[in-house]
Amino acid sequence: MTSRTPPSASDEPKPPLAAHDPEDTGDREDTVAPPKAAVAAGFSQSLERGLLILSSFSENRPVLGISDLGRAVGLNRSTAYRYVATLAKLGYLQQDPDSRKYSLGPKVVDLGFAAINSMEITRVAGPFLQALSDETGYTVSMAVLDGPDIVYVDRRRSGRARTFALGLHLHVGSRLPAYCTSMGKVLLAHQEPAVLRDLVDRTDLARRGPKTITAREQLMAALARVRRTGFALSDEELAPGLRSLAAPVRDRSGAVVAAVNVAVHLTVWNVSVESVMARLEAPLRRATTEISVRLGHRPQS
Repeated sequence: MTSRTPPSASDEPKPPLAAHDPEDTGDREDTVAPPKAAVAAGFSQSLERGLLILSSFSENRPVLGISDLGRAVGLNRSTAYRYVATLAKLGYLQQDPDSRKYSLGPKVVDLGFAAINSMEITRVAGPFLQALSDETGYTVSMAVLDGPDIVYVDRRRSGRARTFALGLHLHVGSRLPAYCTSMGKVLLAHQEPAVLRDLVDRTDLARRGPKTITAREQLMAALARVRRTGFALSDEELAPGLRSLAAPVRDRSGAVVAAVNVAVHLTVWNVSVESVMARLEAPLRRATTEISVRLGHRPQS
């Protein structure tokens, strides 16, 4: 796949790449203009448009054509093509030679992993997550909240952990709906009330597992319990057979900035929920407390 393949006549225009920044030429081909104050402060309209194009791709829309991207960012096809061709040449987009459509390129993946690896929390938490996985024998993950979703920023497995077939293929960078995951419930529970209401209103409470909470009132009650107890349990809410227990990670201000969970599958450990909590709650709390302390949090005595 290469950006030098010319687009088909049915989908792509063929203007030459701009040799200079269109924001410096008074380019009027597009419909989006930055505020005058932003321009005066050094705002780059071209950079904004390029980033908007990259942001148009998502898990639900991983492949887009020029027309799709133009509509998404408010540019006509000719102008959108110049930006897309430049991003493809730099490796941030890649073009399928058959469909002529685009997807995110390897440079974006590199940036994503660089951002995750540069986060203070991942550097601090790594040893404690691995120790927790080794102690329990189960997979341990850490996630942060991004809108109504969680994003995995670390994931550790014990050398003695037994694997199970779940079909979720989770890894660093994976996203899941917050409402049906233990880490998501921890992160939602500690949002400001107005923010929480907005996030829940934006969430489709679809059934993901046999015990998914699909009623708004039930979810809000479950989140209230999380605030009271300090941990969240997901019992087959995300997928059949999967249970997980999560607790919050706090920064120096006391704000919940991440959540850590331990995941167990019924095919590996088929016991009561009470037994799961009795076995995992104490080591999970120790790990999240240690991480929080390293981030500057000082628990009240």
